Parts: sequence; C-alpha cells; structure tokens
Amino acid sequence: MTSPYADIIDLLKLPPDGDEAAVAAVRARDLTLTKPPGSLGKLEGLVEFLARWQGKAAPTVADPMVAIFAGNHGVTDEGISAYPRAVTAQMVANFTNGGAAVSQICAMHELNLRVFELALELPTGNITREPALDDKMCAATIAYGMEAIAGNPDLLCVGEMGIGNTTVAAAIFAALYGGSGADWVGRGTGVDDAGLARKAAAVDAALALHRDALIDPLAILARLGGREIAAILGAIISTRHQHVPVIVDGFVATAAAAIAHAVNPAAIDHCIFAHVSAEQGHQRALAAMGKPALLQLDLCLGEGSGAALAAVLVKTALHLHNNMATFAEARVSGKID
Repeated sequence: MTSPYADIIDLLKLPPDGDEAAVAAVRARDLTLTKPPGSLGKLEGLVEFLARWQGKAAPTVADPMVAIFAGNHGVTDEGISAYPRAVTAQMVANFTNGGAAVSQICAMHELNLRVFELALELPTGNITREPALDDKMCAATIAYGMEAIAGNPDLLCVGEMGIGNTTVAAAIFAALYGGSGADWVGRGTGVDDAGLARKAAAVDAALALHRDALIDPLAILARLGGREIAAILGAIISTRHQHVPVIVDGFVATAAAAIAHAVNPAAIDHCIFAHVSAEQGHQRALAAMGKPALLQLDLCLGEGSGAALAAVLVKTALHLHNNMATFAEARVSGKID
C-alpha cells in the first residue's frame, strides 16, 4: 500500500537549488553602491536571499503575502491554555477586520494578509489520548497548504493561530530532538504555574502514548501536531518548488519547518527565521536546526507578527539595493586600490 506521504517526501527530498548566478549579480551591483562593501551587513544578505530563491538577478517584493493558518486542538481539554478554544475563531475574525497586531503591521507596510481557517469546528484529537490526525487527513492538510499560495506571491510569511498550539509544537520538538515536556513548553498565551505544569504533563503523556508510532517526522506531525502546522509545512514545500522565499514566524511555525528539516535539512534553505520567540523552546529548536533568527524582540504573539516585521526589513533592504546611487551616478570617488 502506497503511503499517503509518498509524494510529499519526494518533494522534500528533491527541492530545486538556489540560483547562484542571481546572487552574483546582486553582489556585483552592491559593490557599485555608495557605501563601503558589506557596510549594510545582514541587509545585503537579505537581498541575496531574495535573488537566490526567486532565481532573479533583480529580485522583487512587489506581492508579499502574510499567510495565517488557523486550527483548533483537542488537547485544550487538558487545561493547558489561559483562553478558551473559541478564541481561535474570534481572532480569525479580528485578523480580517483589521483589529490584530499583524493586521496593522500589514496595512502599514503594504503586505497582503490572508487567513486560512482549517476546520475550526472540528478540533484535532486530544494528543494525550489519541492521535491529533490520521495519516490521510494529515497528508490532505499538507496538500491544502501547498495550494494556499496559488496567488504566486514573491515573498511568503507564514504564521498561525490556534489556542493550544504551543503545547503541540512543544510535543513535536520533544519528539524530534528529545527531552521532556518541561524542557520545551512555555507560558504561551500566559498560563500560570499550574497551567505550565499541565502543559508539560500533557506533552509527556502524549510522548508516552504515541512512542511506538513516532517513527518518522511525518508520523510525528500526524500524531502530535495540528492542522495549521501541517498546512504551513505544505506552504513551505510548495514555495520551494515555485521559487518563492519564505519567512517563518515564531515557535509554532518553526515546528512545521522542523518537520521539513528532519526529512531533508536542505528542504528549508529557502526559509529565514524571523525572530527568536520568548517561548523557551524556540531558541533551542533553532539551534537544533542550525538556523539563526533575524530579530530578537521577545515576541510571543504568533499570528505571523514577527514574520511581517521581518518582511519590512526585507523590503527596506531591497529598496536600498535598488535605489541607492552608484559611485558613478553620485560622482563619488570609489575605494582606493
């Protein structure tokens, strides 16, 4: 019997390479701009990142998208969140009505915001008692995420919304990298000490229950994850094959990237990680993948807010690259040989 993940694994294991000729063209132009070489630091690297993964010597950020994937989680029955599950749908409405932080960031900086609801009326299974998803549903949700960027943005920021999803992300990281629930859980939406203990216990219970089934990264995703994490994984897969660079938001979105990385570390080379979350496990997860973060702002909001802020930096970096004067245009003397 063919695995429902067969095509997904093929796409992860055979991603297209970046365009080094495009990077070389960006570097050549950079050397002509009125500044010392390398003086814009990581901003220069961001333009190279765009060129490499768009495959364009003149990269663009003309149609950036912030995509928020929203899902609900049965594990909230374990008292692991400070807010009720109904808040997921309420916040989805807040995103689309312009009331959320990410809505305002996107409006101010001309980033397209799209919100994808993933069966909010049907929470995943409570991972302390049953799998979150069966393999068929998990694969279908990954496929849904692959289709979500059909509008062909030139830069994708991935974020999420889902009460309880920091608990399932912690479970994914623990399954991938080892450790107990206490090593990975944080306060999420602001749980007290008792709530934090319940989160750690829920992760430990889920790891014990599913231990024999956690045989590969996609099995970990199905048993312990959530629809929004599966959909983000799909978006990450699809963007690589469509030559769209990706900015990954915080703790939960990073869990999706970690699944891809566990299948093939090169599968997320077209991703940058926006920021280090205030969630205690985020830095540990980034370190496990050998991935630096662009920003450190002590954010723990989720909803793509950190990725949107990182996109502002990317837009700024490209604007400088395209619009600064060259030495010749400005009649400024170049570096002495």
